[in-house]
Amino acid sequence: MTSHDAAAQKPSNFNVPNVLTTVRILLVPVFLFVLLAHDGLDPVWRLWALIIFLLAMITDKIDGDIARRYNLITDFGKIADPIADKALMSAALLGLWWIGVLPIWIPVIILIREFGITILRLLIVKRIVLPASKGGKLKTVLQTVALALFIAIAPLHAVLPAIVTFWLVIFAWVVLTAAVIVTIVTGVDYLVQIYKRLKVTP
Repeated sequence: MTSHDAAAQKPSNFNVPNVLTTVRILLVPVFLFVLLAHDGLDPVWRLWALIIFLLAMITDKIDGDIARRYNLITDFGKIADPIADKALMSAALLGLWWIGVLPIWIPVIILIREFGITILRLLIVKRIVLPASKGGKLKTVLQTVALALFIAIAPLHAVLPAIVTFWLVIFAWVVLTAAVIVTIVTGVDYLVQIYKRLKVTP
């Protein structure tokens, strides 16, 4: 196959997965604005923030599935997709800290891990490539569920008995604690795997 043929078969950057990724990036400032509106206390605005957050996370799942199924993986998608994910997660963590829902150490730990590993992957990508692990996928699920629960507490508190929202808060903290633990463990495991690979890779 000639280079011309390979280029001809290369998927266009203008495809459904990339459009969804771009939409997710554009939703980040909208989500943050809505989350911070009225100091994050208005249940209606928090409900809209929850809807936008979940919509953005759903597009992440959809665009990945479509890209893999129809071989629409592009260089743009490889760069933009993790940027969109990190931007949305950062906005949720820092936004919830800003309105007093989360202590600062939680976004600090999670974001240092996320951006540290991402930068490290970019630095060594020409030498080794590690696929996403099951632990990494579990981390993402736990983080998403925990943040969605914390965003949802205000609107649910407005319509549910106090005892129900009390236990919801407890459950949200349990999930978030698990997310932080898995985030740290998978980060350490990733560093170990990189070290092992670099030792045997010239």
